[in-house]
Amino acid sequence: MNPNQQAMLDAYLVQLSPEERAAIPQVVAEYFCADEYNANECARLINNGIKRASCSLKEGYDIDNEPLPQVGNLTLVLNWAEEPVCIVRLTEVSTSPFNQVTREFAESEGEGDGSYEWWLQAHIDFFTCYAAQIGATFNDESELVLERFEKVFPL
Repeated sequence: MNPNQQAMLDAYLVQLSPEERAAIPQVVAEYFCADEYNANECARLINNGIKRASCSLKEGYDIDNEPLPQVGNLTLVLNWAEEPVCIVRLTEVSTSPFNQVTREFAESEGEGDGSYEWWLQAHIDFFTCYAAQIGATFNDESELVLERFEKVFPL
């Protein structure tokens, strides 16, 4: 973490009790999405409380031999320039085949026009491209990791 990122994290952590700090499984600093426009847009949507969920291709975790995210993890949300925007806490992690993601979950991602139809097409496009990049396959039954989070700082 750079000094600006660490300063925001410290400003949040100082508000917590020692027990609350000790219960945090992991802290990461990252931007959402893989390009400047979408990273900045996601940071804005999260900071404004519109985007409250995200998903990823489970096969990516499997290929990288990475554990799935844990409830309680903190993410220092960055914009594309890696400036800290806000902090979110992971409240729920589940998996689902792509074709069984609910309308409610898709809409809680808050991107595009906010509709399930927009989410569906955008994620077909994204996961098809991403899967090809990592040597995986993507289809309607591919498992996704669904994450729900809440903004905890600044409030």
